[in-house]
Amino acid sequence: MSHHFLQFDRVHYRYPNGYEALRGVTFRLTHGEKTALVGANGAGKSTLLLHTDGLLLPTSGQVVVGGIAITPKTLRLVRQSVGLVFQDPDNQLFMPTVEEDVAFGPANMGLTREEIERRVAAALEAVGALHLRKSAPYHLSGGQKKSVSIATVLAMEPSILVLDEPTSNLDPRARRLIIEQLRGFGHTTLIATHDMEMVLELCDRTLVMEQGRIVADGPTTEVFSDLQLLDACGLEQPCSMRGCTVRG
Repeated sequence: MSHHFLQFDRVHYRYPNGYEALRGVTFRLTHGEKTALVGANGAGKSTLLLHTDGLLLPTSGQVVVGGIAITPKTLRLVRQSVGLVFQDPDNQLFMPTVEEDVAFGPANMGLTREEIERRVAAALEAVGALHLRKSAPYHLSGGQKKSVSIATVLAMEPSILVLDEPTSNLDPRARRLIIEQLRGFGHTTLIATHDMEMVLELCDRTLVMEQGRIVADGPTTEVFSDLQLLDACGLEQPCSMRGCTVRG
């Protein structure tokens, strides 16, 4: 059975204050798919992402990664398969150098020094940041931090890559570099974002969330052509589909 699939089966999640953020979420991602998760603020996207590697566990329902249901007992195994990149890279960069940040995950997997060094070099090269390996993370630009935060996850060699707003707060050049990096990855990928142009470029499939539910799931161009759906969910059609000029 492939380790590269992710499945949500009637997942509900209620926060301690009683707010139900997920309401019966069901979908399945298969090997190599690049899928977007879109919705207005408060739709439940971030809560959903936190379920992909067990940072949150369902109130009811089940999340399955490569045939393994996420439970407290399977968290360590599941987190070797799912790499979650947070919106704010400062949440993932905390070591004195880039190299040490990228090595942190593999080192905690008990790998040999040679294997850790190989993974660090490969992950940094994949995001075009090998020249930054001796740099202090706090000296990096926003785009460089985003790239390095992705490298910290790639060094774990996950089967599934999950990203929260990977292009947010980036200048046009840094945004373009991140998009090109993501284009080259062969992972099963789930991207939560407000960047509709990026979705149109990268993702063949789009999930739309509203009030904790998946209200649409289909080919990206079909979803973005449904103006009534987009309006009801507080979303806008990508600029390039409306014939206006796209910057960046």
